[in-house]
Amino acid sequence: QVRQVESGGGSVQAGDSLTLSCTASGDTLGSSNCMGWFRQAPGKEREGVARILTAGTTTYYADSVKGRFAISQDLSRNIMTLQMNGLKPDDTAMYYCATSTSSCTYAGFVTGNWNNWGKGTQVTVSA
Repeated sequence: QVRQVESGGGSVQAGDSLTLSCTASGDTLGSSNCMGWFRQAPGKEREGVARILTAGTTTYYADSVKGRFAISQDLSRNIMTLQMNGLKPDDTAMYYCATSTSSCTYAGFVTGNWNNWGKGTQVTVSA
């Protein structure tokens, strides 16, 4: 059982940066094939933000964050990060990390293809 804990959220101004971290306990993140970040704003569905191949560096991003966010992983430390630059008020949400035993290509950003969800970390961006 992979248990993940997100951290690094906070309240910032538009244009600021934040780095979110996802730390795994129990089995390592390496037991998955794909790792990712999702977010959910109040009253909205959970949406995918970024995902990365567990055993490599191939990354995928939602159009809304391309060029601003960067996902990375360090399996030796059992950690995945999301560097968020140029934050906008629309980025305000609870951010979650998750893993998938499916390939990144198959898993996509379909929440049903993901499991081992963390409890989330709140990001609030003020104009």
